[in-house]
Amino acid sequence: MIEQILPAEAVAEESFAVPSQQPAPAPLGTFPGEPSGLFPEEAAHVARAVPKRQQEFAAVRACARRALGRLGLPPVPLVPNRRGAPQWPDGVVGSMTHCDGFQAAVVARADALASVGIDAEPNGPLPGGVLRVIALPSERTAVQRLAAERPGVHWDRLLFSAKESVFKTWYPLTGQELDFEEAELEIDPQARTFSARLLVPGPVVGGVRLGGFTGRWAAGDGFVLTAIALPAPARGARPADGPQISESAASRA
Repeated sequence: MIEQILPAEAVAEESFAVPSQQPAPAPLGTFPGEPSGLFPEEAAHVARAVPKRQQEFAAVRACARRALGRLGLPPVPLVPNRRGAPQWPDGVVGSMTHCDGFQAAVVARADALASVGIDAEPNGPLPGGVLRVIALPSERTAVQRLAAERPGVHWDRLLFSAKESVFKTWYPLTGQELDFEEAELEIDPQARTFSARLLVPGPVVGGVRLGGFTGRWAAGDGFVLTAIALPAPARGARPADGPQISESAASRA
């Protein structure tokens, strides 16, 4: 499902496993050659977590290792950094996401994509009060209009998911936080795309300072999914004199 909104350069794997309150499916601290196993470094990270969290952590890393295998790379520990972002092998960019009943990971060669961000959420309303925290006034107005016109999608949840994908794309390029109100999103319900205009100076990629990102979204099987895939600069491309502002960094289908 997630591959439908990603370009050919990206390799994605997903799972619809439903975590339970039972112990994790493989002993923590081992990597027995099966997808559900964890490297010791990973196991230590979730050693004190509840079984549900351990299972989600293992399931999404199983997806990531399958995706890395499709790139011809061996399984490696994927330990989160201080911000919770997975640390990928050299020369690889990637992103992970999980919610109840869905886990996915996407990877790509760094010479194909400069960064990638994905997010999955249940297709249900955000908890009360959350929209006001994560959305700008213009975004709240748009969400209300879309909810009235197209009630099959919970647009507040889709907006939240898209902002998560923006952050996951932004963070590897900058190493800095990006608050919800520092990017203004516009969702196209017909094209199933979205654009994010950065309200703070954007990252410089290939000598160009980006003004925003664009991505794609999908809804189905009880989930909303969003993805941004930022193309890597073309080899041999010469940046223009001085930093340039691009309208967006489009993801390719």
